Amino acid sequence: MKLVIKRTFGNEKQTIGQGHVIEDNRSIFSFRTLELPWLNNQSRISCIPLGEYKVVKRRSAKFGNHFHITNVPNRSYILIHAGNYHTQILGCVLTGAYFKDINKDGVTDVVSSGNTIKKLLAILPDEFNLTID
Repeated sequence: MKLVIKRTFGNEKQTIGQGHVIEDNRSIFSFRTLELPWLNNQSRISCIPLGEYKVVKRRSAKFGNHFHITNVPNRSYILIHAGNYHTQILGCVLTGAYFKDINKDGVTDVVSSGNTIKKLLAILPDEFNLTID
């Protein structure tokens, strides 16, 4: 089982994409992703580079149960966690069921993030591979 994120659109504020849990070469769960824009992998202001990563389940006081993307070049503590707005991201990946401008600021947000993370935590193993295209 693995996770694939396909980035579909980016601007100066954020990058949006589609995520898929893949098992036996087929998607068994799909969701939406929200990341920071690509700013050359700069810490706390950029999404991470395209590539292959190892991911592990993790728990913290701030984010509860979530995922930790490891082996990111020149970065640490890149997480996949719940959230709705690009302003809640410091390099991590937010997940949700669909996109909507929740706060009417003209910027796309991700909706139903908490439920999406719960589904991913139930489906995915403790360790798995992530591909970001």
